[in-house]
Amino acid sequence: MTDTDPTDGRELLGHVLLPVANEKDALATARALEPYRPGRVTALHVVEKGGGVPDKTPVEQSEELAEESYAAVRSVFPDADDHTAYARDVVGAIFDAAEDVDATAIAYRSRGGSRLMQFLSGDRSLKLVTNADRPVITLPSRDSSE
Repeated sequence: MTDTDPTDGRELLGHVLLPVANEKDALATARALEPYRPGRVTALHVVEKGGGVPDKTPVEQSEELAEESYAAVRSVFPDADDHTAYARDVVGAIFDAAEDVDATAIAYRSRGGSRLMQFLSGDRSLKLVTNADRPVITLPSRDSSE
């Protein structure tokens, strides 16, 4: 391990950051992570800010969505922590949160979408797995319709 290794010799699944988008996604993602028995889980919900334009959803609605997402994760991992970030750059917010909570890894389920949707969104999955400073674990999707 090097001095810049964020796991610092700790187990890969010692503290997993779990980015979630909504209640359904949170439950599916937590269930996908469950068989790997992480030591600690922190659920992350990023509220996308508009950057000079109105936000995509009102703050109250976004915070309610975050709470529903956290409750879904806690139905699988009762001791899970939560972390809410407000940012224009979702992937950057995930990296910042991973550092803030001292996560050993980031685990996520790809939300898929067409190539066009990936292009328009800047392909967040690609950015997540290629620019991270710690391990990123892509969890399997049992059902692509989830």
